[in-house]
Amino acid sequence: MLIVLSLGGSILAKNLDPDRFLKYANALRDISKKHTLLVVTGGGEAARDYIGAARAMGADEVTCDYIGIEITRLNARLLISALGPDAYPEIPSNYPEASKAMTSGKVVVMGGVTPGQTTDAVASILAEYLRADLLTIATSIDGVYSSDPNCDPCAVKYEKISPEKLINIVMAIEMKAGSKSPVDPVAAKIIERCKLDALVMDARNPDLLVEVICGEAAKKSPVSCGTWITAKK
Repeated sequence: MLIVLSLGGSILAKNLDPDRFLKYANALRDISKKHTLLVVTGGGEAARDYIGAARAMGADEVTCDYIGIEITRLNARLLISALGPDAYPEIPSNYPEASKAMTSGKVVVMGGVTPGQTTDAVASILAEYLRADLLTIATSIDGVYSSDPNCDPCAVKYEKISPEKLINIVMAIEMKAGSKSPVDPVAAKIIERCKLDALVMDARNPDLLVEVICGEAAKKSPVSCGTWITAKK
């Protein structure tokens, strides 16, 4: 399979722990033995800190976006270092470059591309551009809920939903102050328009990422693996 993985900076680059990068690198290495893999890294706490400092100095939002993009690319560079010879050595700055890098047979790692787009949005567009078989959104939330579980104790987790239902959920959550959706609205729309198969899962444990993508955990307990988003009945 051709897989695009959106790897959140909050789980990859937490505290900039080298061991964490190495553990994710080992997981990605294992996945790449069976699948063609492209990874889009997020900025995490470091990006938020830099953007906060820039705003405090009066920087406009486009400038803040570019700062965030640079941090995602720094995280990509660290992950490439952790992967060593198993990674494509350069960071693609756009989608055609990522497509060319994919032909190397190595794990391709990239960060942000365009101001105003989240890591999830970049990964979704990349998946659409490459006609990927699966988009995986690796985050700290174990799937898509009917509402934000951090704000609503009655929120219900979905095992499988359609792209159309995902958009409805995301928009409803985003409209409520203080709530945060597990999928960016732009990413949700990309998933819907090209009928992408996608998985939203808790990937704070890199080993679980391998088990789920390679199929073993999904066979044992599909509900615990996250939420599958598919247009297929």
